[in-house]
Amino acid sequence: MKKFIAVDLGASSGRVIVGCLENGKLELTEMHRFENGPTERNGSLFWDIESIFREVKTGIRKSITAHPDAESIGIDTWGVDYLIVKPDGTFTRDPYNYRDARTEKMPEAVFAMVPEVELYAHTGMQRMLFNTIYQLKAHQKAHPEDFAEGNQMLLMPDALAYLLCGCRTCEYTEASTTNLLDAEKRTWDWEIIDRVGLPRSFFPALTPPSTVVGKLSPELAAEFGCKQINICKVGSHDTASAVAAVPAPANKNWIYISFGTWALFGAELDKPVLTPESLQAGFTNEGGLNGKIRYLTNIIGMWLAQELKADWARRDGEKMPWSVIDKMAVESEGLKFLIDPNAPEFLAPGDMAGKIRRFCERTGQGTPNDAETIRCVYDSLGLCFRAKIDQMSRLSGNTYDCLNIVGGGSNAKVIMQIATDICNVRVIAGPVEATASGNILSQAMACGEVADLAAARDIVRASVTPDIYEVRDHDRAKFDAAYERFLKLTAK
Repeated sequence: MKKFIAVDLGASSGRVIVGCLENGKLELTEMHRFENGPTERNGSLFWDIESIFREVKTGIRKSITAHPDAESIGIDTWGVDYLIVKPDGTFTRDPYNYRDARTEKMPEAVFAMVPEVELYAHTGMQRMLFNTIYQLKAHQKAHPEDFAEGNQMLLMPDALAYLLCGCRTCEYTEASTTNLLDAEKRTWDWEIIDRVGLPRSFFPALTPPSTVVGKLSPELAAEFGCKQINICKVGSHDTASAVAAVPAPANKNWIYISFGTWALFGAELDKPVLTPESLQAGFTNEGGLNGKIRYLTNIIGMWLAQELKADWARRDGEKMPWSVIDKMAVESEGLKFLIDPNAPEFLAPGDMAGKIRRFCERTGQGTPNDAETIRCVYDSLGLCFRAKIDQMSRLSGNTYDCLNIVGGGSNAKVIMQIATDICNVRVIAGPVEATASGNILSQAMACGEVADLAAARDIVRASVTPDIYEVRDHDRAKFDAAYERFLKLTAK
């Protein structure tokens, strides 16, 4: 039995999980969980790196105490955020949080140096205010001293790996979220870096995922009471690890959705799509394992339903169970009310029921009650998935007949069936713990225990039994009519 320690950090919580690999199957055990989130100082949002690393060490200590024979440690986090390390090994300051408002005018400043279409043709990244390129230009404007000769950027998972073993490299899948990587060559795009005025020396060497980069430092090994075990760079961007654990059918074209508060909708390609049409559609090209490109777009996911649940709890003085909410949706007439889930008005928290009601009234659909409102959300997500499948097919040149949904949202059985019927494709739902599974399997690849990504997915298929949803309603006319209504509602 081989054991691996996965540090899986999200923007609101973190976990440390031990994965045991034996006889072609993977078993996960959560060892430590902690809250995470931004801290505010002087009007800016930061991550408390000392607190995060303290919790990471607590989780590693617990894991090693229970499993002293663990092979390695790997870290995945969200994308785009970074620290700056000085030649003496200290950080210039706590890392900024990606939600900090300092980047609001930065895209326009960058596009004055590199037009947006040209930037996309190089890096393949959709325009998002928090992309690292905009963060670094804002940082450079506020603190030019942080870009002094000898200082280097480490992305969040790389900074944590540095604290564990001293390795100063940036892992490829995480670096692919910066908007500073050549999407085709899979290297830093020195032309773009030069044109936006960032020093080349600021960017350390790139490391591919599934690579052993060092040993746990002697000081930490002594603190944990263990040997100097391997530190691995995995698919350090959490979605890269999640996609690695998609139990996709072999030799078929498939689409994945990493489904939680957000739905990351994409396909795995061999090369990026860098056309103006792809830019206009809002698709991005990020790195995956085994040289793959994660071609994806962001969709609002369970956020809408979560906010409705919170609205009703404030109104009624008690939380409504998801089982009751789903029953309301099932018993309500389908495809009666529709919204654009990605409309800007739905991004902010609070009064989600009122926002949906006003959208429906403004678009001439009438006023939905509670049951109709939650059914409206579920139907609209399904129709959004269908629209993105069509877009993906046009942009990638492939056809898709299977939708693989992983993450916590894959437990939402009512949404899974609605999406199956609307999209007219088979849905494979699960595993829920895709990110941790992908992290651990990437470590196993680095240590030579798993041959490649295909073998890793064989292990996922052997270890979990996903829920399979088949299309049950073949009266396509009503779905096609609703889809046409949806396309008109969402036309820009």
